[in-house]
Amino acid sequence: MKRVERLHALSEMLRRNGARGCSAERLAREFGVSVRTVKRDLAALENSGAPVWSRPGPGGGYGLAVGASLPPVSLSSAQAVALMAAVSAASDAPYADLAAAGVQKILDVLDPRTRAQADELAGRVWVNAAPSSSRAIRSALEEGMAEQRVIRIRYTSATGATTTRDVEPVLFASTNGQWYLVGWCRLRTAMRWFTVSRIERATVTGAACSGHGVHEVGEPPANARPVHGRDD
Repeated sequence: MKRVERLHALSEMLRRNGARGCSAERLAREFGVSVRTVKRDLAALENSGAPVWSRPGPGGGYGLAVGASLPPVSLSSAQAVALMAAVSAASDAPYADLAAAGVQKILDVLDPRTRAQADELAGRVWVNAAPSSSRAIRSALEEGMAEQRVIRIRYTSATGATTTRDVEPVLFASTNGQWYLVGWCRLRTAMRWFTVSRIERATVTGAACSGHGVHEVGEPPANARPVHGRDD
């Protein structure tokens, strides 16, 4: 691992560990370097403006100050391109437009050298994304999910039957290349999976959801996971 990549990874590890911090010995084992090298890297992070703290003695270690600001951005060119590729390949994903705007903000504050490297590398990654559903429909679904408000949808099933339903959004799910809105259907009084591409119209109502939770959807597939990436 190159030093600049190790510095990025080091700051991320410190951030994930929060107030607990990490000992220099543990950091050295994690990155396969000497304790002396880790301490030199920590000093470099601190000199760059990262809010690194140290706590001496048993149970001590290093961490990042809670609530303090990190440097404007801490990404390598490859990490920036990974974000661009992920967003470009999932243009029909929930909140994709917001994700694209977020990636652009990151690119705008990269240092010139890293930005140039990212631009060059991005030209070597091609994406052929599937057409996305209506922006207005996706915006309504995203707003209803975020605000936990009932969404009124016009939906055509695989059999061709068209209905208008009030749905309490519970989660978005992606499987077999399709995105689904999973929610409590007030018409059927049951949890239902709606293929987003089959939703012809969607409007956020003023009604609040009644509290149906993810646990009511059932057991997810063994390889399914929330996008925050944690196992818990």
